[in-house]
Amino acid sequence: MAQAWKCSGLRWSADGPVLVWDGGRRSALTWGKRVAFGVAEGGVRTCVGARGHACPVRAAVSGRSTGARCEECARLDRAHSVAADTIADDPRPYRVYLAWFGPGLLKVGITAEERGSARLLEQGAVCFTWLGTGPLMAARRTEELLRAALGVPDRIPYVVKRAVRSALPQTEAERAAEVAELHARAVRLGGWPESLERAPCQCLDHVGVFGLDGLPTAVGEVSELVAGGAVSGRLLAAAGPDLHLVTGSGDTVVIDTRLMRGWELVPAVSEQVTVPIRQFKAPPGVQSGLF
Repeated sequence: MAQAWKCSGLRWSADGPVLVWDGGRRSALTWGKRVAFGVAEGGVRTCVGARGHACPVRAAVSGRSTGARCEECARLDRAHSVAADTIADDPRPYRVYLAWFGPGLLKVGITAEERGSARLLEQGAVCFTWLGTGPLMAARRTEELLRAALGVPDRIPYVVKRAVRSALPQTEAERAAEVAELHARAVRLGGWPESLERAPCQCLDHVGVFGLDGLPTAVGEVSELVAGGAVSGRLLAAAGPDLHLVTGSGDTVVIDTRLMRGWELVPAVSEQVTVPIRQFKAPPGVQSGLF
């Protein structure tokens, strides 16, 4: 019987994307690499736990869940999340950023300064600029100010991000234009907390890091993994948690690697993709990728 592995998720290192496995094993992902795995026959997806602790009941979770947690573990994980605004006494400095994912798709957010641009890579931001740095609550107030005054959301669904990645503007200047325009509007606003040090607009571009140049349009995305199913393809690009694979049939499909968590994965027997694929409901320019 083939050895089974459990995936802990996709991480972004200085050298690019890496798949991390329970036990500490790491698999570097390079463009052109064959990515292939299957789900054990009769397998059941189980909760991955929270905050470094295993789920006490090893609860079964839906194959469509990107969180891969049962209700109780999801609540525990959320209770210790800066994103959920449940932590007010973190002494670390935080940065406010403006991220761009495609034409008209901008969001504002915050991240700990010590994390650098890791949060932007994890979200699949095509380009971004910092807006300022300061204490957590000042960063949070600035985020809320910009959301309300500029009408910029703090979340953009991944399905929307995936649908535009293969139709991005060709040059860095074109991609940065909306970021620069919104940054200029932001700094003209009154009401910024005095403890937040503003940053000039310096747009950083991730198209090369993600491998998005010349990315073909995807036919769809993996909606869930299933027992006995398989995924196989050649890696074209990676952005955030997504892998873009070209399959043996020549189609490009996207897989959110968060769907891999909680399953026991084995070497793929099939050279084809035999898990459910959800077609993109978007005009030409839909993103491509599979894993």
